[in-house]
Amino acid sequence: MFLLTNDDGIYAKGLSSLYEELSRDAECLIVAPEIEQSAVGHAITIFRPLMVRRATKNNNFLGYAVYGTPADCVKIGVKELAQKPVGLVVSGINRGSNAGINVIYSGTVSAATEAAIIGIPSLAISLDTHKEADFSYAAKFARKMARLILKNPALRGSAINVNIPCLPEKEIKGVVVVRQGKNNVIESFEKRVDPRENTYYWVSGSYKATAEKVDNDVNALAAGYVTITPIQYDLTNYDLLDELQKAVSESKL
Repeated sequence: MFLLTNDDGIYAKGLSSLYEELSRDAECLIVAPEIEQSAVGHAITIFRPLMVRRATKNNNFLGYAVYGTPADCVKIGVKELAQKPVGLVVSGINRGSNAGINVIYSGTVSAATEAAIIGIPSLAISLDTHKEADFSYAAKFARKMARLILKNPALRGSAINVNIPCLPEKEIKGVVVVRQGKNNVIESFEKRVDPRENTYYWVSGSYKATAEKVDNDVNALAAGYVTITPIQYDLTNYDLLDELQKAVSESKL
């Protein structure tokens, strides 16, 4: 059984496209947030109950809507709602890319990371647009990736993060396996005033990509490539362990 989730909400078009395509290969169960949970990161719910309801579409069972985060959905989906063992968790198809620093903020990616923590192979997949779009190519690519992950046991130890350019299929330059980018996010805040003269802000941001150098997911995506990046939840900076140990020893903390 595949467990499908997202951070755009249970009725999102990307999730529907994903279900339609992956159902060709396996029984799929949707466990997704009741409302949009974009940019919640790896948050989990611990101070209130997780409300779960059976969601329907056109009078047919759609899946379980959870009033919680994407990571919540994976936890409760695997441990309580799935009636069979879950062999793969797929999160998406997100509207908007999840590359570079966005990986830290992403609810879509965090759902896949949660699956990896539990020990289940996982895939996060995103389409590089925030506008209405055709998810069919991304859904077909997700199906190919699902097969690839399940056929290669070595890929099951980490989450696989995929980003798809929002381009006609014939204009996509290819598929590359690349590292996560560290490109700086250019953030801005738009200041506004409501009718009661209260000040509020809208945050926005974009990446400074270098399309000529496709050595990371941000740059490769900007250049028109599908990007595939293995990610992990171990945040240890191993390059600094010895140096930090030496500094701590010398300082006599």
